[in-house]
Amino acid sequence: MQERATLMTEGSVWRHIVQFALPVFWGNLFQQLYNVVDSLVVGNFLGSDALAAVGSSSHLIFLMVGLFSGIFTGASVVISRYYGARDDAGVQMAVHTTVAFGLVAGVITTIAGVLLTPRLLVWMGTPESVLPNSILYFRIYFYGVIFVILYNTAAGIFQAVGDSRHPLYYLIVSSVVNVVLDLLFVAGFGMGVDGAALATVISQAASAVLGFWRLAHVTGSYRVWFRKVRFHARTLRQLLTLGIPSGIQNSIIAIANVVVQSSINLYGAMAMAGCGSYSKIEGFGFLPINSFALALATFIGQNLGAREYDRARRGARFGILCCLIMSEVVGVAINLLAPWLISLFNSDPQVIAFGTLQARTVTLFYFLLAFSHSVAGVMRGAGRAVVPMLVMLVCWCVIRVSYIMLVARAAGDIQMVFWAYPITWALSSVAFLVYFVRGDWTHYLEKKEAAA
Repeated sequence: MQERATLMTEGSVWRHIVQFALPVFWGNLFQQLYNVVDSLVVGNFLGSDALAAVGSSSHLIFLMVGLFSGIFTGASVVISRYYGARDDAGVQMAVHTTVAFGLVAGVITTIAGVLLTPRLLVWMGTPESVLPNSILYFRIYFYGVIFVILYNTAAGIFQAVGDSRHPLYYLIVSSVVNVVLDLLFVAGFGMGVDGAALATVISQAASAVLGFWRLAHVTGSYRVWFRKVRFHARTLRQLLTLGIPSGIQNSIIAIANVVVQSSINLYGAMAMAGCGSYSKIEGFGFLPINSFALALATFIGQNLGAREYDRARRGARFGILCCLIMSEVVGVAINLLAPWLISLFNSDPQVIAFGTLQARTVTLFYFLLAFSHSVAGVMRGAGRAVVPMLVMLVCWCVIRVSYIMLVARAAGDIQMVFWAYPITWALSSVAFLVYFVRGDWTHYLEKKEAAA
């Protein structure tokens, strides 16, 4: 008897989307909490310079892993379409090709991260007082980055077949391990940022091992047989065709955000610490956005694979609306609580001032970010990954970097740097709205396959 996770092609539209999105939400929440714990422990036990070293990490890490994370998004769409069509042989080929790609990607990212970290940090204008700790933290992190990629590989397979519960369980375990080890290594053993990085690596290894243990023991078509892990040419082409645009999109967004971070670095370690603290809080604003974007990509992929076009359109409208409402509620809460939230990381008035200023500049515009990401999720599920890539290339990279270089730096006011985000979110939202309303995204892959 084969085990089927969740077919989203039957039953209530809203229930499938919400039941998928909620475990992703809680999983991302636990993941965000253990990211925050790193900064809380470092900021309170090691001081502002160490907090700056850890707090500015997210953009650089995303720059290094974003390309492969985007490709895994494409892999998830491929798996979900085969799964929705009940093509078990196709699911098997897609799963084993995805795992093979994850292993190769993990090795490449480890080597690149360890070798390039010092150069990238210098290029970002990291202050001399922060640089040694930054290099130490990032190098330890990248020695274990293969576990991050393998966990994302496993989670992508689960999510493609509608199972968002097991990734949640593994992230809860990972979060608890991280919190305990953070306190043990930094507060108990007196280690520095190396202790925080080591705790993160070990906790990520735990989630990857749990994910693959489950995949090796399920009885459904998405089971992983390690002896079958290899590249299948046709499936790899599909994976790359759908995934490379998403990977490029992630990379260009990361590059643009690294430029923004380099502009923040010009204002010194206090600005880095304050904005780094805000970036950890901002992660909570991304929780509903990531959850519904993933739910939409899986729902759309399965239903278009089953040729349920009207159902796909109804799901898209419902998911986008939920994403907008939930993200704005979180944004308003962060806006109101910003000074207190930043003070949890560090009590220095300058750190609090910088973090609060950034929060109150951008948080009320989270609905724009939500709309862009949720429509991008719909487009990926429909096989139109090039559309969000092009929109975000223009709006979130070219325009954002141009604004930083020509306007923000010339103004000499850090708040002008922060405005780069709402401005470019608004532009991308307009572009996505036009395409979503006017574009024939539901039949794209069907027409492409007929023409092949």
